[in-house]
Amino acid sequence: MLWIKALHIVFIASWFAGLFYLPRIFVNLAMVAPDSQAERDRLLLMAGKLYRFMTILAVPALVLGLWLWLVYGIGRGPGQGWMHAKLALVVALLAYHHGCGVILRKFRAGQMQRSHVWFRWFNEAPVLMMLAVVILVVVKPF
Repeated sequence: MLWIKALHIVFIASWFAGLFYLPRIFVNLAMVAPDSQAERDRLLLMAGKLYRFMTILAVPALVLGLWLWLVYGIGRGPGQGWMHAKLALVVALLAYHHGCGVILRKFRAGQMQRSHVWFRWFNEAPVLMMLAVVILVVVKPF
């Protein structure tokens, strides 16, 4: 079980690295001057590769987490409200991940109208969700 836990943590940390960095690329894309096509193309290429890589990392993170929950019973049984809250946050993180893909498609199509300031705020969501998940898993407040 400790190997599964260790790998789960590694893949979660790797996935989060992408969730933290991709919106920073969006900030830069939102700031690109209209006449800087080469810079825009470079940032879109970086964002696309990162999105694909972080999607690949999310799969084993989720599979290993489900393994810990369903096979080893971590967070199952009475008095495990923290796990329900954590699972709700995991669903929110998956929605955020998907939302990043939607935003990337809109940038590629030239349809994204949000400002770099909006993306700076958007970038804070995974930080707050990670903070909440870590507190839930370590402290188990309920």
